[in-house]
Amino acid sequence: MPILEWMTRDKDIRTADSVPYRLLETDGLQNGGDADPRNMLIQGDNLDALKALLPYYAGSVKCIYIDPPYNTKSAFEHYDDNLEHSQWLAMMYPRLVLLRDLLAEDGSIWVSIDDNEAAYLKVMALLQS
Repeated sequence: MPILEWMTRDKDIRTADSVPYRLLETDGLQNGGDADPRNMLIQGDNLDALKALLPYYAGSVKCIYIDPPYNTKSAFEHYDDNLEHSQWLAMMYPRLVLLRDLLAEDGSIWVSIDDNEAAYLKVMALLQS
C-alpha cells in the first residue's frame, strides 16, 4: 500500500500549512544574559516551534538532526511510544515538510530511528526531496 494512503491524505498532508505562525518570546530569566538569537532553547510543541523558525531560517539551515519517537509500542514516563502506524505517519509528515523548508539547498537531515518505522520514514523523506 502506498505510504500516502496510510495517512488521511487531505488533512495530514496539509497540516504543515495550517499551523499558525507564532512569535518566539524571550525569557530573560532563561537567557543567561545573552539574548543572541543564534542560540535558542525553544519550549513547546515541535510543530509550532518549526513554524515559528521559518521566517528567520527558511532555506538556510545546513544540518538538522531529529530523534523522533521510534514507535516501539512502549509507554514511557514522558510520552507514549505506542501510536497506530497511520498516526505516527500523520505526526511525522508535517514535521518533515517544515524541516525541508528550513533546510538549505546543500543541507542534510539526519535521523535517529529504529526498524519499526525506518522504511516509511525513508519514503516520506524522499517525498520531500
